[in-house]
Amino acid sequence: MRHILSILVENEAGALSRVAGLFSARGYNIETLTVAPTEDATMSRMTIVTTGSDDVVEQITKQLNKLVDVVKVVDLSEGKHIERELMLVKVRAGGKDREEMKRTADIFRGRIIDVTDKSYTIELTGPTEKLDAFLEALDRSAILETVRTGVSGIGRGEWVLKA
Repeated sequence: MRHILSILVENEAGALSRVAGLFSARGYNIETLTVAPTEDATMSRMTIVTTGSDDVVEQITKQLNKLVDVVKVVDLSEGKHIERELMLVKVRAGGKDREEMKRTADIFRGRIIDVTDKSYTIELTGPTEKLDAFLEALDRSAILETVRTGVSGIGRGEWVLKA
């Protein structure tokens, strides 16, 4: 099962390394990882997507809570949440394929943010499944380069992740 862990950590050198090291040492895979400071400059928020049974994720959570830098850990997958990912994809877009590529980007609510005679760079945001579906809709040979941010998530409604 896929889990989205939201982790509030002290914004200190080495915090990311310790969290990633915990996953590595126990053989847990990190599918995506995003980290950035929060509204409080002394704190950073990590969003980690991993897969495993509820028992495995509970064990991960317990181990994370033992780390000195970790202030709070929440599995967003357990409740209502919003998740988004950003993808930039550079595609071949020359000649007769140009208009079709623009239509495909429009269908997925993508924005063309860079144009050359032979390519488009398209920006898409949304859940991981939407970004995957966009890539599947394209001819593989049209994809020149892809970069993705990984998932960012936040709880719905009044719930907030605070120290």
